[in-house]
Amino acid sequence: MKRGGKLRPLPAREVVRRLKKVGFVEDEQRGSHLRLWRPSDNKLLIVPIHPGDLPKGTLRGIIRDAGLTVEEFNRLDP
Repeated sequence: MKRGGKLRPLPAREVVRRLKKVGFVEDEQRGSHLRLWRPSDNKLLIVPIHPGDLPKGTLRGIIRDAGLTVEEFNRLDP
């Protein structure tokens, strides 16, 4: 089974910016974790806001939980 596209490490704020393009809005932040919510399907995501880039496994999980493929996520880059 193909893992689904080339994924490069990204800082959390860039990940949040891309997720906002598909309808997620910032709900609340507790400590270093930002909660994002998409009203259209009531989907909830948690994004850790730490210095540096998110680990690839964490990023891949966030993308999967958002209902996106890596290719779709990469196309959200301006």
